[in-house]
Amino acid sequence: MKTIMSKSFQDLSSKRQFHWTAKVSNEEQEQQEVTSENPSRKHSSNRNEERKIENIKVHSFKNPEVSNTKTSSTLNTIHENKADDNNQLKQESASATRRKLQTVAVARLKSVLTAFGRNRSNFQQGLGTRVVGTLFGHRRGHVHFAFQKDSTSQPAFLVELATPISGLVREMASGLVRIALECDKEEEKKVSRLIDEPVWRTYCNGKKCGFATKREIGEKELQILKSVEPISMGAGVLPGNGEEESAESGEIMYMRAKFERVIGSRDSEAFYMMNPDSNGAPELSIYLLRV
Repeated sequence: MKTIMSKSFQDLSSKRQFHWTAKVSNEEQEQQEVTSENPSRKHSSNRNEERKIENIKVHSFKNPEVSNTKTSSTLNTIHENKADDNNQLKQESASATRRKLQTVAVARLKSVLTAFGRNRSNFQQGLGTRVVGTLFGHRRGHVHFAFQKDSTSQPAFLVELATPISGLVREMASGLVRIALECDKEEEKKVSRLIDEPVWRTYCNGKKCGFATKREIGEKELQILKSVEPISMGAGVLPGNGEEESAESGEIMYMRAKFERVIGSRDSEAFYMMNPDSNGAPELSIYLLRV
């Protein structure tokens, strides 16, 4: 009986000892695991703290001059951009103003050239050494002289003489005719082309015949020149307009021929009628003189 009880007591004690040793070993193992985990956690936390400290150091010990320099450079860049924009706007406005002025100048020049072309087309620049001359006028009217570059161009020179055309016809029937047109040379006046003089003193074969006046080409003159355009040389009479005959109506007498133009100086020019039937001397000569 004692032997059985002692064995049972030993078994209980051995079981208790086993459970205690297992519990102690488990606790030691847990402590070892905790101790093994703690260093890695501490190491990672230390790294984070070091990074924070470094960031704080960087931000705390940051140089203020560098920030000021960056700020000033940014402001300078903004001002430069504004200045560039203002300069660009000024240049655009200046170019627009320049274009407007050029447009106005071109328009004015065109208007001047148009007016000049209407009144002075084929004038001095269009005359060469050979011109077409036409003498015409109403039977009871005055003599008109017109010089053209060719038969189809507008007159470069048109004057009206105070001499009646009937008297000039009689002079030409008697022989050679010399007509001189003189104007005064004024020193104060700016020198102009000789054919631009407005008033002339007229001499026919040495006799004074009143004054000649420069005329602008009109519809009547253009119509007469258009009527004799096919005629290169000759004389004749054009029918009137059917109204009662007067100084400005009735039949129109004309004579048309080619003339040789000779320029002596800026104050003298001569026009000699070229007639192949004459003996070398022109039947009609016209002189322009500034004296």
